[in-house]
Amino acid sequence: MDIFNDIRPYNDNEVADVIKALLENDEFFTAISGFQFPRFNKLAPKISKKVIRKALTKKLTGVDTVAKFQDIISGYVAKVVKKSSTGVTVSGLSDLSKDKSYLFISNHRDIALDPALISYLLHRENHGTIEIAIGDNLLKKPFISDLMRLNRSFLVKRSVQGREKLLASKTLSQYMHTAVKGGNNVWIAQREGRAKNGIDVTDPTVIKMLYMGKRDEDPRPSLQEAINGLHIIPVSISYEYDPCDGDKAKELFEVETNGSFTKSEKSDINSIAKGIEGFKGEMHLSFGTEIHAIDSNATTIAGLIDEQIITNYKLHSSNYLAYEKLQKEDNSIGLDLNLLGVNTGKINAAREEFEKRLQSLDQELQSYFLNMYAAPVISKFQFQKN
Repeated sequence: MDIFNDIRPYNDNEVADVIKALLENDEFFTAISGFQFPRFNKLAPKISKKVIRKALTKKLTGVDTVAKFQDIISGYVAKVVKKSSTGVTVSGLSDLSKDKSYLFISNHRDIALDPALISYLLHRENHGTIEIAIGDNLLKKPFISDLMRLNRSFLVKRSVQGREKLLASKTLSQYMHTAVKGGNNVWIAQREGRAKNGIDVTDPTVIKMLYMGKRDEDPRPSLQEAINGLHIIPVSISYEYDPCDGDKAKELFEVETNGSFTKSEKSDINSIAKGIEGFKGEMHLSFGTEIHAIDSNATTIAGLIDEQIITNYKLHSSNYLAYEKLQKEDNSIGLDLNLLGVNTGKINAAREEFEKRLQSLDQELQSYFLNMYAAPVISKFQFQKN
């Protein structure tokens, strides 16, 4: 029995049957129609769905391997990059070995696009793609789970509690070790959920989880040995503009004001759609160097990942403009931009767009927006100062 059966991505011999089921699922076409043509779908839902059904049936018929499905996804990501950004740049990728498998751990800003971009860039440079860790809380419908598992996603069981949660974490850990050892690249975020406040910090619990799958082995490796066996590469992802910045600011405001924020049933799906379709400006991914743990302290290892993610983070005009506003109000957060050696000419050219975005928000949300964009500058400044 395959102990990973209920969490692993689909295998090639399962692809044709899964796609056949998708093409017979009316709910699948309804959802894609609403996502792809939101306005037209409201005016003429039957026609919209018919158009989507015809297009997807033509595109997916005959797809019988994961690689063929991912070729379609790669083409779609390329279109998203072209349509919703001024382009994506990358650093550090050429230094990775094509004969080695890695666990990529990145900061997390966008639910779907973060791993999609990593996978797209690896695929483009002939490094293969990645297996993607995705929380089962995002998979509200079976067809969504099918789509994600076709695209090499494996499930993180966040909905379980108690002993079941411990067992799920152990199985998850075992799966990732098995995948990397078996020659597959894997991605996981540095913490559960997106960093809505812009502060990128690796949760040591993630490091401890990665060790759980090795603790029953004989001989039992140290945490240090287990972590080094995963060949961890920190990845720093930065977007000039976050399409969900206003929503994140509202959530942060609600949590601080009322103590909690209640998601609607469609919150995550709406965030995915907005993150993919919304304008992002410049995008940059920086692939770091392999982590080599020198002791078995989870917090220390998390710190090694943080250092690379923060120092390799490419700052955009939006980050500097937010920092500039906050620094003028409180210079204790750091030096002014001139003393930081920032090209003020470039950021001045982006000032009008940034101000327009800021002023579109309610006054009560603007400080959260500014702190969100300024956080990477402050974090980077603190690392450089130390």
